[in-house]
Amino acid sequence: MDQGKAHASNLPGGEDEQAASGLPDEGLPAELLEKKERLLQLLRSFGSCAVAFSGGLDSAVLAKAAYAALGERSVAVTGVSASLAAAELEDCRRLAARIGIRHVILATDELNNPFYQRNLADRCYFCKTELFTKMGDWAEKLGVAVVVDGSNRDDRGDHRPGMTAAREHGVRSPLSECDLSKDEIRLLAKHWGLPIWDKPASPCLSSRIAYGEQVTPERLAMVERAERFLRRQGFQPLRVRYHKGDLARIEVPVEQLPRLLKPNLREALLQELTEAGFKFVTLDLLGFRSGSLNQLVPAESLQIIEKR
Repeated sequence: MDQGKAHASNLPGGEDEQAASGLPDEGLPAELLEKKERLLQLLRSFGSCAVAFSGGLDSAVLAKAAYAALGERSVAVTGVSASLAAAELEDCRRLAARIGIRHVILATDELNNPFYQRNLADRCYFCKTELFTKMGDWAEKLGVAVVVDGSNRDDRGDHRPGMTAAREHGVRSPLSECDLSKDEIRLLAKHWGLPIWDKPASPCLSSRIAYGEQVTPERLAMVERAERFLRRQGFQPLRVRYHKGDLARIEVPVEQLPRLLKPNLREALLQELTEAGFKFVTLDLLGFRSGSLNQLVPAESLQIIEKR
């Protein structure tokens, strides 16, 4: 794993933003152009930064902006454990290389935390606490001034235990601080030529485990194998949810449900998921919904993390 060798104070300065992006500013709305400039100025003011880099839309745009503002004094950091699908890690590597930013992989150990394993509504708090602790220690050793994450304006009103962990660890959220919405971030990604500009949200594998069911490496591997099989059959977006009793609940777009019931594919699907360890295989007739497991959580449980 690349643990980083160069001290931030010895790294060269940032690049001109337009040269780094390779694209002119024409076509951006005036308000977004102003926010983009604020973002670059804020990042430059840090002197150096480490971006919590999941390879999703928000962290990719932040990494692109950080590299444009700070050049080699910026670094993208991806936390790796069994909760990150192997395909997602490869996507992170390719995307960081495309941006040009240095990419560091840090092993995280949230799966050995009993509070994370129990998988209540505040699970993400313990994951982000582990990540930001590791990133903070790494950044301090390397002399990197600030750790940043990709939270944006639209995240402020959501149930986001990870944002509580970020505040507790002094992590900055430049996209949110510059009042950038998800739609604006998507437009910036498209403007900067990032291939993930239209990528749907892809949360970690642990998010597929029903709340209250223990998160284990074995269950994560079951979900990863099942989703990999379906993805290879051309289903996207999709989720395979793990429920009590080794039950798989498959979510794909409603219009794709009939194809899953074709005899050959149905039989291959049953064989694959049974071999993966599932005892029951079900299709969700409501189709794909991001965050559908949140429907199982009582509203009062979503406030637990805010009362810490």
